[in-house]
Amino acid sequence: MTRLQAVLASIDAANGEDPSLVNVEGRSVARELLYGQRMSGWLSRLEPEASEVLQIAARGQHIRRWVIPRSDYPMDRAGYLKWRTTLYRFHADQLEPLMQEGGYPDMDIQRMRGLVEKRGIKSNPEAQTLEDVICLVFLEFYFDDFRGRHERSKVVDIVRKTWGKMSDRGQGFALQLPLDSEALSVVKEALGV
Repeated sequence: MTRLQAVLASIDAANGEDPSLVNVEGRSVARELLYGQRMSGWLSRLEPEASEVLQIAARGQHIRRWVIPRSDYPMDRAGYLKWRTTLYRFHADQLEPLMQEGGYPDMDIQRMRGLVEKRGIKSNPEAQTLEDVICLVFLEFYFDDFRGRHERSKVVDIVRKTWGKMSDRGQGFALQLPLDSEALSVVKEALGV
């Protein structure tokens, strides 16, 4: 087993402890385990030669996320932003010892932290790729559920913001997703087309 495989297996083991289960093709899967695997799947499509650091950041960007629930923070924008910032550091802190155990040098660990903590998205190609992957996973796997739980105006706004975070390349992949007519209508409204 390579050091990358060992770290990814450790991330999967941690995320496999998520008490929140989802049904996938008739079997129950830990929610964050599935999310990490979906992230890796999209990364391999978008960037087949991704660095090990980027692969770790993608797989582990939600590691043990359930430990810090959104409900622990005020249900307003400020509370959301505080929760999200806390999670960025938490996820990086969870990944750091796994990378240390895998023998990764501090330079790689700091790169991972920058990616997971969302630093330099528009100036760092790996950070932009990670952001594209996050957006594509959301649009392919979580958009329909999100759409069903929120008013159309909020959904349109989120799609507009999501689109703005993506590179031209990521947007191109997003336009190829098999969206149903209602989802496509929301996307078109968000993009003003």
